Amino acid sequence: MRAGTVVRDRPRAFDWRSRVRALDWRICLPAVALCATGVLLVWSSTRALVPDDPLTYLRRQLGYACAGLVLMAALAGAGHWSPRAWGVPAYLVCCAGLLAVLTPLGLTVNGSTSWLGLGAFRFQPSEPAKPALVLALAALLGTAPDEGDPRPAARLPAALAVAGVPIGLVMLQPDLGTALILSAITLGMLLLAGTPWRWIGALAGGAVAAAALAWWLGLLKPHQVRRLMSFVDPAADPQGAGYNAIQALETLGSGGLLGHGLFHGDQTGGRFVPEQHTDFVYTVAGEELGFTGASAVLVLLWAILWRGLRIAARATTPYDRLVAGGIVCWLAVQSALNIGMVLGLAPIVGVPLPLVSYGGSSTITCLAALGVLMSIGGEHRPASAVRL
Repeated sequence: MRAGTVVRDRPRAFDWRSRVRALDWRICLPAVALCATGVLLVWSSTRALVPDDPLTYLRRQLGYACAGLVLMAALAGAGHWSPRAWGVPAYLVCCAGLLAVLTPLGLTVNGSTSWLGLGAFRFQPSEPAKPALVLALAALLGTAPDEGDPRPAARLPAALAVAGVPIGLVMLQPDLGTALILSAITLGMLLLAGTPWRWIGALAGGAVAAAALAWWLGLLKPHQVRRLMSFVDPAADPQGAGYNAIQALETLGSGGLLGHGLFHGDQTGGRFVPEQHTDFVYTVAGEELGFTGASAVLVLLWAILWRGLRIAARATTPYDRLVAGGIVCWLAVQSALNIGMVLGLAPIVGVPLPLVSYGGSSTITCLAALGVLMSIGGEHRPASAVRL
């Protein structure tokens, strides 16, 4: 071989062993268990929706879960992946998707134009907008002190502008639940970035004032006002605005300690709870699996969130810490909102229960985010892969 000849490494074959080693089983196992539980609950609650083919929703949700798990494993073992490189493009693409929803391409479901439809294919851009916002804010707020101004307050206006675009587009759909989640992600990441509490309090107060002003000016849709009023007193209109809240709570508690058994829920079988396979899937767990099964779902969710907090606490760079913390904040707030709706502790705002509710956009997005979380916490990542 002549001097000066450059020897290039041959590309490595795809190594499944390295991908398996990259998985954090303290996240992976609870995620798989939640997906399996969700598939069964969706099957149980949708058999009557398509009498000619009761397996329709089962096949769909099983396909979504499998696709999401494959994507999760791929992201967890990606090695030299760099979300900072494609976080901003992902954010821009998601904003374009949210804008497209407001065109004739958008589909209206339950009073909210949140979907893009191409034939039989439906996609909800607001779901991937959640992790996209996490990555975009982390790229902005995760600047190391030697790379620029380390003061969080100096980046606050830019962060609010970045968050304001998707929040504003989502409110135009209107989708109050997703707007609340995006707002919570923003506040949580600002806090993680070191923004003073007084600024966080001022922003939260401003958001409440803006909501009150929107109510007073009549900017909220009629169905949104009815939902908020029913949260205050669902018994005031038990057959109208308060019906969902009353039926959800009764169904959840009807299962007792051990439940009536899978596929044996009277309320579920009678379809007394609207959207019982999506927003109110937790009621199916309570009725058919009882307090034990419903509590197990909470434990599995908590296991993922706790592990995510540990990963965020041990992250070696500000950017990784913000990404991990933002993902945990998103999943925690969304889970709390969904379960709070069922328990009557939160207004009915129509958000899915992560990994359990029916839906491809939500399921695949959540699993992909867990893959990113595992890649941050994985010891297989070289230092160059996380360098700011």
